[in-house]
Amino acid sequence: KNQEIIVEAGRITRIADAKQKPTVDLSGLTVMPGWIDTHVHITWYFNKDGRYETGPGRGSKTTPAQAVLYGAANAYATLMGGFTTVQSVGAPLDGDLRDMINAGAIPGPRILTSLIQISERSGTPEQIRASVQKAKTDGADLVKLFATASIRDGGKMTATVEQINAACGEAKAQRLRAIVHAHAADGARAAILAGCTAIEHGTFLDDATLQLMAQRGVYFDPNFLVLHNYLDNQPKFLGIGNYNEEGFAAMEKGLPLVADVYKRARKLHLKIVLGTDAVAGAHGRNAEEFIYRVKDGGDTPMEALMSGTSVAAESLGMADRIGSIAAGMEADLVAVEGNPLDDITAVRRVVFVMRHGQIYKNNR
Repeated sequence: KNQEIIVEAGRITRIADAKQKPTVDLSGLTVMPGWIDTHVHITWYFNKDGRYETGPGRGSKTTPAQAVLYGAANAYATLMGGFTTVQSVGAPLDGDLRDMINAGAIPGPRILTSLIQISERSGTPEQIRASVQKAKTDGADLVKLFATASIRDGGKMTATVEQINAACGEAKAQRLRAIVHAHAADGARAAILAGCTAIEHGTFLDDATLQLMAQRGVYFDPNFLVLHNYLDNQPKFLGIGNYNEEGFAAMEKGLPLVADVYKRARKLHLKIVLGTDAVAGAHGRNAEEFIYRVKDGGDTPMEALMSGTSVAAESLGMADRIGSIAAGMEADLVAVEGNPLDDITAVRRVVFVMRHGQIYKNNR
């Protein structure tokens, strides 16, 4: 309380007792580090007919230019929602969007992207290693691997152990983090033993797998918002791929399972990060994940907020730059009306956003 934050050249240079007249007065608000979402799909959108698309291609009603603009709109909404860094996993368009934001040409959160997704359909272990190498050359910040099917298809293991070893092993050789989509325990366990960085979703994980993650220091990213978003926007997805009646029934049954694995992971002291798996319909609403984690996952508000700030920054290998408010850190700040430690729904009331010292929102 009663502190002043001095920002120069995009970084925090000093924090001290408030004695000067502020250039920007945030008194009466709660100020936090800019929030971090470790799992989004920033270029996925609803097209002009209100139907789900992941980019231009066969059957798409969107031109390449329109797809880029949808991505830019998603990035802006995400930034206005208080998220100053996201990890998008992944589409080739992410790279161009990342670079335009970095150049200051358009507003948006700092983006890390895998550019591609690797799965059992990516070929032999040798072909997968080559794909990881090419992704690194093309500018990927990390590797995204599917070890299991989606929750709509039962979440069973799909990639072989050899494929998983190749993806995670080559990622390590290229000095890239590897995050792995894994609902079932067998796929997750193979990824953990292969040296992956984080397990995404983990809906069906048993305690033995969670304990192995804790022992290996693997980050865990279970998600509530994505399932709620699909269910809330069902007509916009229904009939596309595995977004069928059976798939939606599986997602509805998955909600209590996510709450259960989340609570068990906390008891085993896993390093839990905030990821929303934000697809079309969720961009700009990422902060709802904080609320679900408190109300359904049993988190304290501080645990939930740390999962989307300091712990998330650590998982990205960026704890020395983002995720906390201290001298030398990036000037990424978000301010809300109210105190989320008393009422977590305060995260919905974002009135101020700064990224790298630039103010993008100030709605006192």
